[in-house]
Amino acid sequence: MSSSASITSDLFAPVARHLERVERVFEEALASARPSVNRLIDRLENYRGKRLRPGLLLLTAQACGEVGSAHHVLGAVVEMIHTATLVHDDVLDEADIRRHAATVNAECGNQNSILLGDYLFTHAFHLSSTLDDVRACRLIGEATNRVCEGELQQGVERGNLRLDEAQYLDMIDAKTAELTACCCRLGALYAGAQASIVEKLAVYGRSLGIAFQIADDVLDLVGEESVTGKSLGSDLEQQKLTLPLIRLFQNGSSEQSGRLRQILMSPGNHKREVLKPLLEESDALEYASHQAEDFAARARAQLGCLPPSEARDNLERLTDRVVHRDC
Repeated sequence: MSSSASITSDLFAPVARHLERVERVFEEALASARPSVNRLIDRLENYRGKRLRPGLLLLTAQACGEVGSAHHVLGAVVEMIHTATLVHDDVLDEADIRRHAATVNAECGNQNSILLGDYLFTHAFHLSSTLDDVRACRLIGEATNRVCEGELQQGVERGNLRLDEAQYLDMIDAKTAELTACCCRLGALYAGAQASIVEKLAVYGRSLGIAFQIADDVLDLVGEESVTGKSLGSDLEQQKLTLPLIRLFQNGSSEQSGRLRQILMSPGNHKREVLKPLLEESDALEYASHQAEDFAARARAQLGCLPPSEARDNLERLTDRVVHRDC
């Protein structure tokens, strides 16, 4: 088992058999009669580590009532959408490693990677339509629209060294937290939860997603590639400001801000090493970690609407796990 998978595998133990069913739906829906396409699809195993999104959907469903066949389909759908974004992200970031293995773009080229991501998106929407329930298609479509908006916003803001914290939070709310919110909403909705509970769990998922992304952005600056299993420092190389850097610009001395600007504008792939002392002498990493913990606490606060259960306990434990991790 990969270190990424072990982060959540124990928390998803109550829904393990349902996750296995999600896996089967995922594989059956993507299978092609063309061997060359199947060989490309086989490479997606390196993109699927934590199973966070389908696991969230299933845990939420179980905490609200029962997991049904619709949840298996929806779990596969959200995993397809998430995997598609990773495949496309690796092209945009020129990443070489994902889950300790070569990325699709590194081995098969950007064109095939983009088409594979498109293949995942189209299959996700087709699969959601098989439920014959307009609610799923509408909610998944809305969420995917926001995810794409967030990614577009990040691309447009590349090189904008004046990006502030509010803009950053709005961006990650869209590109990351929108899908985790959708997972929890779908899990609760298709378990027959009351509307007020569905909304609270969607807030839980959104806050959890923001906490997760802030922690991920910290790891991109100070994590170890041998532990995370993916290429790090891509945001730095592409001058994409994340919360620690925004904090350093806004709260650091003029000398620190000037040094940071110089590092970001310089050529070469040495930025993480050069930046490390600057981060250590400031409160940027501590501040970002505190913000991640604050959003995790906001997520936990929403769980009071649920009756006691192992699934609810694990949703609560997950809020701690996503921010205190090394991969």
